[in-house]
Amino acid sequence: MPFDILLVDDHKIMRDGIKAILKTGNEFNVVGEAEDGAEAVVLAKKLHPHLVLIDINLPKLNGIEATGEIVRHCPDSKVIILSMYDDENSVVSAIKGGARAFVLKRASDHDLLDALRTVAKGGSYLSPQVSDRLLNRIKRGDQDDRKPPQATDGLSPRELQVLRLVAEGKTSKEIAVLLDLGLQTVRSYRKTMMKKLGVSNVAGLTQLALAAGLTRFATSLPEDSQPESDVAPFAIAAGASAGGSREMDSD
Repeated sequence: MPFDILLVDDHKIMRDGIKAILKTGNEFNVVGEAEDGAEAVVLAKKLHPHLVLIDINLPKLNGIEATGEIVRHCPDSKVIILSMYDDENSVVSAIKGGARAFVLKRASDHDLLDALRTVAKGGSYLSPQVSDRLLNRIKRGDQDDRKPPQATDGLSPRELQVLRLVAEGKTSKEIAVLLDLGLQTVRSYRKTMMKKLGVSNVAGLTQLALAAGLTRFATSLPEDSQPESDVAPFAIAAGASAGGSREMDSD
């Protein structure tokens, strides 16, 4: 019996290429496709696939965040992360998030199939380039992160997730939908984060998220499509620099 796979990548050409590789044998069967992390979580809960092959860079929820949600809701589904990048922090974050494998997109067809087979049988897999770099890092004795302490270090994984989405311009309602949480729960997270981080507005949270590397950019909704109470983070930052502020719980 073939293993069911949920395929997640925001580029159709990549999904089609992977499907072509999988069709060379009868070991795997693609039962669903998703273009973003939030859709991946919904489909995983619906389909309960044996394997989830997911890109690390995705809209809405990134691959690592989606992995955490999938593992939480579908513990029998095993996640394989695909990535263009082989930096150790991404690898470690993926494994900590519940992924069973980390495969580089530049890997060969054989490597991808090997990873899928290994994980399907209950094992774990790292692309050779990744495992070599991690091994060298351990040999050097610097396997621990050497980043300076961040104000966000005291936040829980869920709070970090909410913080990133806030910094990228999502409202509480949007975050509630993406994370399958109640609206009041999201608002509670936001208020708790403000208290922990010592800030009182979106601008402060956004600046801390950027400084901590939780997101590389803060996005905003078009002016004509967002309610007055949900001003984009960068717009708020500009207002804050001029002495203005906005409380977090207005949306």
